[in-house]
Amino acid sequence: MNAQQIRNAYLEFFRERDHAVIPRAKLIPYNDPTTLFTGSGMQPLLPYLLGEAHPQGVRLADSQTCLRAQDIDDVGDNRHTTFFEMLGNWSMGDYFKEQQIRWFFEFLVDVVGLNPEKLYVTAFIGDEDHGIPRDEEAALIWQKIFTERGIAADIVEIGSQAAGDARGIKPGERIFYYDDGENWWSRGGGLDKTPVGDPCGPDSEVFYDFGDQNHDASFGLAHPASDSGRFMEIGNQVFMQYRRLEDGSFEPLEKKNVDFGGGLERIAAARIDSPDVFKISLLWPIIEKIEKLSGKTYESNKASMRVIADHLRAATFLAVDGVSPSNKEQGYVMRRLIRRAIRFAFDLGIEQNFLAEVVPSITALYADDYPEVAAAGEEVVAIMIKEEKVFRQTLRKGLSELLKRRDGGLTGAEIFTLYDTYGFPVELSVEEAYRQDIQVSTDWRSEFDQRMAEQRVRSQTAAKGTFKGGLGGQTLQHKKYHTATHLMYAALRQVLGEHVVQHGSNITEERLRFDFSHPEKMTADQIKRVEDMVNEEIKKDLAISYAEYPTDVARDEMGALGQFGDRYGETVKVYKMIANGADQPFSFEICGGPHVDHTMELLDGNQQFKIIKEESSSAGIRRIKAIIE
Repeated sequence: MNAQQIRNAYLEFFRERDHAVIPRAKLIPYNDPTTLFTGSGMQPLLPYLLGEAHPQGVRLADSQTCLRAQDIDDVGDNRHTTFFEMLGNWSMGDYFKEQQIRWFFEFLVDVVGLNPEKLYVTAFIGDEDHGIPRDEEAALIWQKIFTERGIAADIVEIGSQAAGDARGIKPGERIFYYDDGENWWSRGGGLDKTPVGDPCGPDSEVFYDFGDQNHDASFGLAHPASDSGRFMEIGNQVFMQYRRLEDGSFEPLEKKNVDFGGGLERIAAARIDSPDVFKISLLWPIIEKIEKLSGKTYESNKASMRVIADHLRAATFLAVDGVSPSNKEQGYVMRRLIRRAIRFAFDLGIEQNFLAEVVPSITALYADDYPEVAAAGEEVVAIMIKEEKVFRQTLRKGLSELLKRRDGGLTGAEIFTLYDTYGFPVELSVEEAYRQDIQVSTDWRSEFDQRMAEQRVRSQTAAKGTFKGGLGGQTLQHKKYHTATHLMYAALRQVLGEHVVQHGSNITEERLRFDFSHPEKMTADQIKRVEDMVNEEIKKDLAISYAEYPTDVARDEMGALGQFGDRYGETVKVYKMIANGADQPFSFEICGGPHVDHTMELLDGNQQFKIIKEESSSAGIRRIKAIIE
């Protein structure tokens, strides 16, 4: 059973158990202000885990694509990737520990075919100071299930990861109690970091044992929560059964939830009994393509090939979800992924353009299961080719700047400038410096790290405040610009044609930004016609309202507009903006809100809607910035 088959089998397994299978959310978060990317399977469902009713019921399942840019420097070993899929199932006040634990075990053993002797599990040890008892219920359920299969399953207390490193495991032990550093879930982290009022609870993780030959003794003795390489976490079951109170104590929830997440790539690696996730069916074909292009073998060039395969897979899905390489936010991370892949291709002797050959091999792996990947295939390749062409020119410029330092040497600050200004990878700067006999200051590293740390702070600051629909907040001004974006979208389609499709938006209190498909620069006359049309519709004081419809009815029968790359559940909210007495709305669009109630609320006094900039965003994509003043 390969990774694609595991994904489909998982969704079918839970569909048979009355779960609604929901589509993946985009890698760009819809309503999470804390991060640039969807980094976990539960992230898009957090409102429902916090109490909001999901339109498709209390049992849900999906396979969610995720991206964790913070792991970028760890890619190169056998298990870290920036992009991964998280299999998930949820119970919103329905079933709880017994069914969840048993179902996941049955899926791993009876469906995927894992050897149950190689499975080890953890549970929460409890905390007397906070009044949280040990999770004996989960531990005893696991013990019962293992015993039914004739497997010894002693329960033992470990505590912290450090305690496990010192103690290790003993024969017969299979169920381990860890502290809140390992087996407690809340949005803040451990018990003391749990936000007041939030649901939270113990979790139970499942690990696969790849054998003692994969244990790195420098980490101490082997145990499930160790990073030594022997054990790999393949699933985590969160049991939300408490709420934190103002006084720091915890009370039981009346309505308990289950939040499960399992790494598809890791489960697939366990299925082939290899700790190297790059040998699974979603990554190995990419590696084989790189081997062919470079004329080198994976076994002799693992780190470089892993980086290329992971980074290009991540960048491909970012492109599918409407991101283009840029110097800001998600686009900056995408650009860094692509450029790092090209830099590591240099290690393999691939100095010619190669993305046009690698990227189609990536989209082919997902096209059958994700229709949006198939639909965007050609456009994704075009975006990647353009970025590769630009970066190869950048490399030449960077080399030229590097050679100017031949006499004075190279400091950490100059390496950072080459990286930040010219996009020249730091590793390549150092390698080329040595190759050209340029002295490198003994202090490329602390100075460079300081500059990088400052840059990360700037990047994190820029990411704060991202709300749903691309909004940077939910003030009245944000709502005004969000409403104006709908009007402009409709006007663009009337002026330019129905080929215009939204590719992303970003809204602040100062302006709106809107990306859309169009093959050429807009003329001054077209820009004015769009402005005039929007202002005219605003002054008609269109009423704004929404209703929920079945997705296929809203999109296919009623013609509601959506954003490129978006996938929806069975029902969607559709906003319409219509003049009093009119037969048809001016704007009819799938959206989560928020908006003003009437379009005249957009203007104060003699204000007007104005387009202040129209420019290229990427190949075939234009970008408009507009204001109301």
